[in-house]
Amino acid sequence: MNIIGLTGGIGSGKSTIVRQFGDHGVHWVDADDVAREVVEPGMPALAAIADHFGQDILTPEGALDRARLRHIIFEQPEQRAWLESLLHPIIREELIRQLHPADYTLPYVLLVSPLLLETDQHKLVDKVLVVDVPVDIQIARTMARDTNSREQVERIIAAQMPREQRIAKAHAIVDNSQPTEKVAAEVRALHEKFMVDFG
Repeated sequence: MNIIGLTGGIGSGKSTIVRQFGDHGVHWVDADDVAREVVEPGMPALAAIADHFGQDILTPEGALDRARLRHIIFEQPEQRAWLESLLHPIIREELIRQLHPADYTLPYVLLVSPLLLETDQHKLVDKVLVVDVPVDIQIARTMARDTNSREQVERIIAAQMPREQRIAKAHAIVDNSQPTEKVAAEVRALHEKFMVDFG
């Protein structure tokens, strides 16, 4: 199975683009969704996290208290390292499983990951597709979507790979600052190209 990694900065519209590929029958897996799934109640990773950090890391309903965990790992880098060493292999294994669906006939799938190029997830993919918009659009969209302040959004963007670097690593780019119909035409053309490349 050929895997294309779809990535882009916050607010670039990755979800919109991947749904358009989905309209052409393309299977995709979202790394953020998988990262949430592996720590749901009843999963071994959540039990390991509770053993390590104590039962206080769980909500009264038994789910992961993400806000509390986030606070701990940002205050204590060694705890973040522990958490990553636990979760990254589990997430990777689950990504690989979900990227190979049964009875799927197209020659490629998409791995959607905001941190594709910042983590070793890029080693799972054959090509990199970057969803790109100018930084001012990233800021405006993210502020509107998440009701974050401009400063918060700028900090998130600063923590991600710079736009120029991301573009330099791309095998293909979708300019998501264009009108919707132009973006849809770009996605359709890319899908047809990938079908030929991998067919």
